[in-house]
Amino acid sequence: MNFYKQVYKIVKTIPAGKVMTYGQIAGLISTPRAARTVGFALRASINYQDIPWHRVINSRGLISIINPQITKKIQAQLLNKEGVQIKIIGNNYYIDLKKYLYQP
Repeated sequence: MNFYKQVYKIVKTIPAGKVMTYGQIAGLISTPRAARTVGFALRASINYQDIPWHRVINSRGLISIINPQITKKIQAQLLNKEGVQIKIIGNNYYIDLKKYLYQP
C-alpha cells in the first residue's frame, strides 16, 4: 500500500470530536520524520468526501493547514461542528491535545 493510502486509512479511523497530529500519523506508518508528507497526502485528499482531513493538526495543537482552497477558519468550523473547542489567538487556531487527541 502506498504512503498516501496508508495515511487515508488511518485518518478514516479518527472519530468525530477527536484529532490526530501529522507526526503521530507518520509514526504509525513507521516513518516518523514524514509529518510533512502526511500534510501533502491530506492536501491531495480534500476532494474525497470520505476522508476527514480536518481532524489532523500539528503537534502543538495548532491548525496549520496550507491550502489555497481551504482556510484555517474552515477547518476550525468543521472541527467545531464535531464538538471540538477551538481557542483563537490572533490568526492561530488552537485545540487542547490533552482533551481531544485520539490515541488509536
